[in-house]
Amino acid sequence: MTITQLHYVLAVAEFRNFTKAAEKVFVTQPTLSMQVQKFEEELGVRVFDRSKKPIQLTEVGQKIVTQAKNIVNESIRINDIIDQQKGFIGGEFKIGIIPTVMPTLLPMFLNNFINKYPKVKLRIEEYHTQEIIEHLRDGTLDAAIAATPLEEEDITESNLYYEPFVGYIPKGHHLQDKANLQKEDIDAEDVLLLEDGHCFKNNVLNLCQSELSISERKFNLESGSFETLMKLSDEGLGMTLLPYLHSLNMEGVAKQNIKPFEKPQPAREISLIYHKSELKVHIIEALKELILSIVKGAIEFEDVEIISPIEKNKQRMNNTNLAYLDQGDL
Repeated sequence: MTITQLHYVLAVAEFRNFTKAAEKVFVTQPTLSMQVQKFEEELGVRVFDRSKKPIQLTEVGQKIVTQAKNIVNESIRINDIIDQQKGFIGGEFKIGIIPTVMPTLLPMFLNNFINKYPKVKLRIEEYHTQEIIEHLRDGTLDAAIAATPLEEEDITESNLYYEPFVGYIPKGHHLQDKANLQKEDIDAEDVLLLEDGHCFKNNVLNLCQSELSISERKFNLESGSFETLMKLSDEGLGMTLLPYLHSLNMEGVAKQNIKPFEKPQPAREISLIYHKSELKVHIIEALKELILSIVKGAIEFEDVEIISPIEKNKQRMNNTNLAYLDQGDL
């Protein structure tokens, strides 16, 4: 059994296809198949059920893959220790970014980062917040950029910037004539929302302090993009809220529909997050320093009120747990 074979097994487990797995690990499909077969023969078990399409893990195969992830991650950590000791900023670095940050922040820093640190091989993936937390814990991500605070004990949060919310108020809407919005102006029934999974949806509902359920809304229409929400808003279906950076490149009528909030402006906190056991902190610090130097000129807001990105029922659960802890301490 070798570390290389474990990499091959994990690739097949991920793609459930030998051809795609071979592309992932940069070997030919026959080479990968042969090594996986040798691995199975050495163990005397079948890791994969090849009779099914797509390929499925056997019962014992699922347990083997779980352990293989731990072994591979620990082997990578040895190299990370050496790199950190040498101060070497290079190697593979896997980072996740939430969808509502990816299109605005990534173009601002990516080119500068790869030019400044050419030896770092960035692997960038778009994930929702809960997926990011899971991937940080299982080691498939080294770091992520997400809205915080998340209140996860094993996750370190390093603040990058505060991003205010702005209202998108179409012509004919009753708030169109207001120069600045107030939190009390925002009615949950009137706001078009992103679909479930986006933490910005939670930001908006928490801003509204709304207990409104989906069944109580006059109509339920959620989208995965701000552009769709703005178009629906233009059709008279309500207003929507956007993160500040999404409004910077707007022009014409769309730009005129943007309304800021009165201070302190409701905002989200964007942070670079990573697991507390992460060893590639030297790369994380280099990334943070570069992002801060770039966003400083575009977004400098301090008189803000941070709105939680955590879903209300999870907030209540956390508060309940804290209450139980307090009682136990008495």
